[in-house]
Amino acid sequence: MDIVFINELRIETIIGIYDWERKVKQTISLDLEMGADIEKSAVTDAIEDTLNYKAVAKRLIAFVEDSEYQLVETLAEKIAGIVLSEFSVPWLKLTVHKPGAVRGSRDVGVIIERGSRG
Repeated sequence: MDIVFINELRIETIIGIYDWERKVKQTISLDLEMGADIEKSAVTDAIEDTLNYKAVAKRLIAFVEDSEYQLVETLAEKIAGIVLSEFSVPWLKLTVHKPGAVRGSRDVGVIIERGSRG
């Protein structure tokens, strides 16, 4: 299986459990590794034959900007569901970073894998 990836996709959203976090947008960052078969697109040189990472990014930006989840865990599951179902991705590894959430730490977050690497 080949992997198409997106690193450090930064998106502004409402995220968090504290009152102040519910009032101000924060920047989260996404890293995605998505299983794909790029063999056909390598031959045809056509975007229609591959996983279009720009389309994935645009969809996730729109979704995350409009979301208001409390937990990064919930956000991660929703993002994974979108990628797996809407883009026919059989497997993904997703990291959701929440910079500045813990004093003294560059960032915190979650890493999830969903689907099958087959």
